[in-house]
Amino acid sequence: MLRKITYEYSKKDGTIITQSREVYDRGNGATILLYNKIQQTVILTRQFRMPTFINGNESGMLIEACAGLLDKDNAEDCIRRETEEETGYKISDVRKIFEAYMSPGSVSEMLYFFIAEYAKEMKVTEGGGVEHEEENIEVLEIGIDEAMNMINNGAIKDGKTIMLLQYIKLNNIL
Repeated sequence: MLRKITYEYSKKDGTIITQSREVYDRGNGATILLYNKIQQTVILTRQFRMPTFINGNESGMLIEACAGLLDKDNAEDCIRRETEEETGYKISDVRKIFEAYMSPGSVSEMLYFFIAEYAKEMKVTEGGGVEHEEENIEVLEIGIDEAMNMINNGAIKDGKTIMLLQYIKLNNIL
């Protein structure tokens, strides 16, 4: 929901001014990066994203980490559900690593970031998203070095995905 909010703001010198700003409130979300230490791989998804298309992404396709809106769930329950729907993996242990505002100049959304280890035997469905939501998600298993190169060559442009990949590299998880 797009809202226009008018409020008073105190400047450093104590002067009070009135400002108006538009804020898009879409609810909070969660994202996760699945990783496999033995294989040195991660699970990512590829799907059509209209906002990227209208902003110059010719195909509209975006490679990204699994994510979803919380709706009425807590962040951990949401990300478990989204992981199974989108990737087909039923994960057991998830670890929250941080939370962040992704576009605080105009969007109210708080995004909760998780990581979890995966193994082949955790695959319970093909994934691909919920059919009635027409998500049409392609599940990708990519080597960590390739994924990092995909950031450098522009194949991965999604902020949350870049943050998660950098986190697992900086913290020597993979």
